[in-house]
Amino acid sequence: MDNLSIEDRSPDNPTLEPGLYIVATPIGNLGDMTRRAVEVLGAVAAIACEDTRVTGKLMAHLGIRKPLRRYDDHADVSARDALIAQMRTEPVALVSDAGTPLISDPGYRLVRAAQAEGIMVTSLPGPSALITALTLAGLPTDRFLFGGFLPGKDKARGDVLRELAGVPATLVFYDTGPRLADTLDAMAELLPRREIAVARELTKLFEECRRGSASELAAHYREHPPRGEIVVLAGPQGEAPKPDEAAIDAALYEALARLPVAKAAKEVARATGLDRKDLYVRALALQSDPA
Repeated sequence: MDNLSIEDRSPDNPTLEPGLYIVATPIGNLGDMTRRAVEVLGAVAAIACEDTRVTGKLMAHLGIRKPLRRYDDHADVSARDALIAQMRTEPVALVSDAGTPLISDPGYRLVRAAQAEGIMVTSLPGPSALITALTLAGLPTDRFLFGGFLPGKDKARGDVLRELAGVPATLVFYDTGPRLADTLDAMAELLPRREIAVARELTKLFEECRRGSASELAAHYREHPPRGEIVVLAGPQGEAPKPDEAAIDAALYEALARLPVAKAAKEVARATGLDRKDLYVRALALQSDPA
């Protein structure tokens, strides 16, 4: 690393080649800003950001003065084109309000457009609520699926959880305080065999990661409503308790009253996780020798 100060790294004294620099910013603790990120933000010609007020506070803390260009989900094509035009001759940074840009934040269209124009694009690693929560939750991390923000409406949220219920991995979602208890209620119903973790206030003074069943956590957070953005994690699906023989027979009898043997066995297999062929044999026996 050379000895240029932040003030020295200006468009009049460039040290970066033209292009797009994706820069992660702190999710809470400002001490998590990397030295490289500070250097790059001090060297670019402009910074594209979601909210100029939020990014302005961070820049003031870092002692960096750069033009801030608003770029969020509501930005039109002309805003993107203006940034692309500037990147052809100058370095431009992209930041989000917190964490790594593009992770449930705007930016991928800007990246694609820059790459399509042959503009250099690079990304600086740094803070991410997703990765921080995964490492903190105490759930398996060898396979995980990030589902972004769950929908706020009950039906849409339920549809997403049903779609992902069978994925053999830890599921990770972003959520907000006012919606958390409803999300956990839905998980209790649709992901009953998954251990849940709720991570909040990450990297801050009152950081918390609470783990348990979805119903337990829903009750806790209804009594203690949280604020801010939250990460909710659902561990891989656990083993379902094996039904006893009397319960299996009762389920088969009920299904046989409505369905042919093969379909009855299939329905009970889906509900219990037991082998369909074994259930078919048992259903035949029950049908020929009813209780």
